[in-house]
This record gives sequence, structure tokens and C-alpha cells, in this order.
Amino acid sequence: MRGEPAHVFFGSILKVKTVMSLRVNEIFYSLQGESTYAGRPCVFVRLTGCNLRCRWCDTAYAFDEGERRSVEQVLEQVRAYKCPLVEITGGEPLLQEEVYPLIGRLLLEGYEVLIETGGSLDVSRLDNRVVKILDLKAPGSGMDPRNNLDNLRYLDRQDQIKFVVADRRDYEWAKRVMAEHALAEKAQVLFSPVFGELHPGELAEWLLADRLDARLQIQLHKYLWDPSRRGV
Repeated sequence: MRGEPAHVFFGSILKVKTVMSLRVNEIFYSLQGESTYAGRPCVFVRLTGCNLRCRWCDTAYAFDEGERRSVEQVLEQVRAYKCPLVEITGGEPLLQEEVYPLIGRLLLEGYEVLIETGGSLDVSRLDNRVVKILDLKAPGSGMDPRNNLDNLRYLDRQDQIKFVVADRRDYEWAKRVMAEHALAEKAQVLFSPVFGELHPGELAEWLLADRLDARLQIQLHKYLWDPSRRGV
């Protein structure tokens, strides 16, 4: 998705200036509900579009809904919240080329930047200062063949790998992937139960029994507010 041309006149000469823009689904301020940042105030920039269709997706409204905004317009709205932590999410934020200049501007202005990605697209271009939250898709999602495991090479200890699991089969798959790729040595590993399908307590018992070097996370915002509510 490219920027839209803006026409600038210099005397009799017409020059076309490209204005970088993104399709934005929503920008909102809330508490971070997931990751090791859970509980911290955060500005979320949710971009439109996704190349995956996970069975339990709770943001399907971001597939197509959104309006085009310039990078500067996005920054203006982010600044208004006066919050140092920003997460870029989706959908799949890496589908839009203009996400990279947005990230660059946010970092330049001193923001702590997180990006949550579905794990199918290349993350190697992301600035090392960005905290990458990589969602590896379990079989229950229906999207596990789309995992790009080459991305694991570009993670470090500040980054996070998230497994969303619906049942024991998903858990065993995640545990195997974790061991085969020594994930606990590469990044922080998170296990999250599918809301409404797997009780967090059951997943907690599995993690404790197997003594996994991983963190249990719940979607905090779904316990604080109506699970179907947007913008939280």
C-alpha cells in the first residue's frame, strides 16, 4: 500500500510529491492486555488488513475497515495521548510498507515501540530497537502452515514469542516447537489460552507440570471490560 500523490505547483511546473499514508483501523489508548507489558498504559495503532484468517480471530473487523491517514496524522494522534509506550498491531501491520517510516518517526521521537505480527511475514527489516511480538500459529488456528520460522533468527531477548492455544493438542505442538528451536534461549516465550475455549487455570497446570521456561498470559482487557468491546 503506497502513499497517495499530492500535486505541488512551482510556477508552470507541476511536481508530484508522494505523501506516505497507511490504512488505519483505529488508534486508541488503553492498558496493555498482553505480553510482558501487560498492565501498562499504551497507545495502540491498529492497521487495516491481514493475510491470515485464524479461527479464533477477535479483530476480524480490521480485515477491511479503516481509513487512510498520513504518517504525520497518525503521529499527531499518538502524541495527543502523552504516553511513551506505543504498539503497532493489526490485522497484520507488516503488510503496509509505510509502517517502516512510521516506526522510524516514533523511535526518533523517543517512544518505546512494540509491534505484534502474525509470524508469516519477514521481520528482518524491523529496527532492532522495536520489541517484536511474534505470534506463532498453532494447528487449532488453521494457519500453522503459514508460520515463517526463518523469523526466529531475527529475535533477541527483548522480543517475545506468543503461542495461542485452544487445547492440549495445540499445547503439545507449541511445546515441541519451543524445544526444537530452543526458543527460551532466543526470546521470551508466552502461552495464551483461547478466550472462552481453554480455561487459564488448565493451561497453568500444564506449564507447571512440564516446568516450561515460559510465561502464562491472559488477555487482561477481556477481563477488565466487555470482551467484544473495541478500543480497549
